[in-house]
Amino acid sequence: MAQQGNQMDREKFCCSICLDLLKDPVTLPCGHSYCMNCIKTHWDEEDQKKIHSCPQCRQTFIPRPVLGKNTMLADLVEELKKTGLQAAPADHCYAGPEDVACDVCTGRKLKAVKSCLVCLASYCEKHLQPHYEAAPLKKHKLVEPSKKLQDNICSHHDEVMKMFCRTDQQCICYLCDKDEHKGHDTVSAAAERTERQRELQLSRQNIQQRIQDREKDVKLLQQELEAINGSADKAVEDSEKIFTQLIRLVEKRSSDVKQQIRSQQETEVSGVKELQEKLEQEITELKRKDAELKQLSHTEDHNQFLHNYPSLSPLSQSTDSSSINIRPLRYFEDVTAAVSELRDKLQDILRETWTNISLTVTDVDVLLSEPGPKTRAGFLKYSQEITLDPNTAHTWLLLSEGNRKITRGQQSYSSHPDRFTDWYQVLSRESLTERCYWEVEWRGRGVSVAVAYKNISRAGSRDECGFGCNDKSWALSCYRNCYVFWFNNIKTPISGPQSSRVGVYLDHRTGILSFYSVSETMTLLHRVQTTFTQPLHAGLRLYGPYGLHGFNHWLYGLYGGTAELCKLK
Repeated sequence: MAQQGNQMDREKFCCSICLDLLKDPVTLPCGHSYCMNCIKTHWDEEDQKKIHSCPQCRQTFIPRPVLGKNTMLADLVEELKKTGLQAAPADHCYAGPEDVACDVCTGRKLKAVKSCLVCLASYCEKHLQPHYEAAPLKKHKLVEPSKKLQDNICSHHDEVMKMFCRTDQQCICYLCDKDEHKGHDTVSAAAERTERQRELQLSRQNIQQRIQDREKDVKLLQQELEAINGSADKAVEDSEKIFTQLIRLVEKRSSDVKQQIRSQQETEVSGVKELQEKLEQEITELKRKDAELKQLSHTEDHNQFLHNYPSLSPLSQSTDSSSINIRPLRYFEDVTAAVSELRDKLQDILRETWTNISLTVTDVDVLLSEPGPKTRAGFLKYSQEITLDPNTAHTWLLLSEGNRKITRGQQSYSSHPDRFTDWYQVLSRESLTERCYWEVEWRGRGVSVAVAYKNISRAGSRDECGFGCNDKSWALSCYRNCYVFWFNNIKTPISGPQSSRVGVYLDHRTGILSFYSVSETMTLLHRVQTTFTQPLHAGLRLYGPYGLHGFNHWLYGLYGGTAELCKLK
């Protein structure tokens, strides 16, 4: 009661703005009290509205009230401080909708700092103190605050579940062990936790090792990227230099041809002009001679004509017109034809050479991941321990050997949406997204070794949920005298040596799925190259007397057959 009284006192004498004990308390006309600085700050923010209100009751005041210290209330707070009254917890210490509340607090509950697995209750820091001080409570198991403490109570017997049924893979109480779980493989929850903790530790070690391996791979890939980029940059630079040299060579040849043409042009033009000048001189001389002869021919005096005739100068030798060879209009056209022929030959050479260059570039294949294994020892490097998920197993499949083996027989599994109801098959608990390898040892009439997406249907027609009958699963059916591969309901007969052990290699990233017959040697039975769009799960299915689905369950149980995920060293 004293504690409740103190809690009420804290609430009465706390400022609702700062949630602390009142400092220089003032009382508003509406009757509510605040720290003087708190209410002044609040009203300063409201000054623009020119209306001031009480933060609690929202009563408005016009004009802004003049505040005076409530001395009686201040004295009362000081007296209460002397009696041990402390400030109210800050608002963030109280439990919100998403927090775990203290089960002992009354009124407004504080956040829990620990939950007790023995008391099945959660405590704030204050109410947790007895667990640190009282000897019997010190032995209790304290954990981080949890809202799921009631999950530790058996819904049938209202008892704490301190046992674990390995047969049904669920926690039970001691009464369940004597009732519906009678005869099952049961151990204490602590013992099962120890076993699972050991498995978890091994898994963590495996993950940490894989992290180290992947980090090394990332470094190697980074080096590969740098090498690729460096090689490509150098190839571009060298190619540009070579093409520049080639361009310069062509330009030089073009310049040489141009120079030769101009030189020959000058020679030919000079010869033609020289001959042209000779002809023009001869024409001038002939015209002059013709004028003399014309003048003489018009002389009427015979004696004068005869006297002057012998004095006429003889004609000079005529230029040989046969030396002038006027060719058809083809002077340097042959040069153009020769250059055109060179161009065509270069184009042919460049076309052929470019094809080789292009193929050389595209043949640069940087294999980022190492090639697939070739021997069983190589495959075993990628071996992964896989277990079967009881929540997916058909009710006529018995799981054993640590959930690695299935046998025909009825089992009373609890109802679960992941359970196959129409096919006698089961999926692995682990999802497969990396390189991994596993082996299946089988006995009986037949078994399907498969991989499937998690969203494969669990009930319905053959095509919806059967391994290999849809585009969400791939399956190798193994019989006593043959193999058959199934995908999307397409059947592919497979030849290969018969063996009771089948190896499966998956490289999820590159889309490779391979099945092997494993005996003294490994023989590839079938390989799939595709693109996987989701994580995969390993799957197993047992066939009945006729290798078909839908026969009598009782007959199915009598007909022996097993399939087991092997432990690989």
